[in-house]
Amino acid sequence: MEAVKKHYFSDMGVMLGRSMRHIFRSWDTIITVTIMPIAFMLLFVYVFGGAIQTGTDNYVNYLLPGILLIAIASGISYTAYRLFIDVQRGIFERFHSMPIARSTMLWGHVISSLVSNAISVVVIVLVALLMGFRSSAGLLPWLAVAGILMLFTLALTWVAAIAGLSAKSVDGASAFSYPIIFLPFISSAFVPTDSMPRVVRAFADNQPVTSIVEAIRSLLSGQPVGNDIWVALAWCVGIMLVAYVFAMRAYKKRV
Repeated sequence: MEAVKKHYFSDMGVMLGRSMRHIFRSWDTIITVTIMPIAFMLLFVYVFGGAIQTGTDNYVNYLLPGILLIAIASGISYTAYRLFIDVQRGIFERFHSMPIARSTMLWGHVISSLVSNAISVVVIVLVALLMGFRSSAGLLPWLAVAGILMLFTLALTWVAAIAGLSAKSVDGASAFSYPIIFLPFISSAFVPTDSMPRVVRAFADNQPVTSIVEAIRSLLSGQPVGNDIWVALAWCVGIMLVAYVFAMRAYKKRV
């Protein structure tokens, strides 16, 4: 059993290293994923921030959680793209002809998505600090924020895996991310939902992004989190489990 585990994890390490090399050889995708959310943050803070009433004097503090989710939603589209390219080029079939654990190929893409999105998140937080972001949170709240973002990334990465393995074209592989990127705009990420029309507010209050944003915002500001964190975790874990099942089915069907 130990030999099997060692073999499995060494194979996963090889697949992870392969995926990370592809990412670091394509700096334009890393820059694109990071620059767009930063551009949104600059736009909303310095152009629209003065006209938006959020009940706080520091709009970048209010805005940052939603920007981080947009960055992750943008980043996972490239995971779907890379999976689609591997399928189209027959890379999976080549690896299957070698003594390599099959699921490690898929997990290599998943873990590389976690790593690359974590890099984007760190860069955006550093830019937010330069723009005046401040947090009174201690170590444990920051770890909780990191955990929520990791679960959110994993959930969306498995959704991306379904798209990457099932799509018929490159555009189809990445197009699924557009509605996800748009979701924060119909949530409490940029403005309180109280200011929205009744129907829009009903949707905004009951979609996953709002609870995730509110949980992160409360943790970073040192405020009581309440039920938001449990709702956020339930959304992330639920989406992740459902997407994982369908992704594995799509993977088995493909290979």
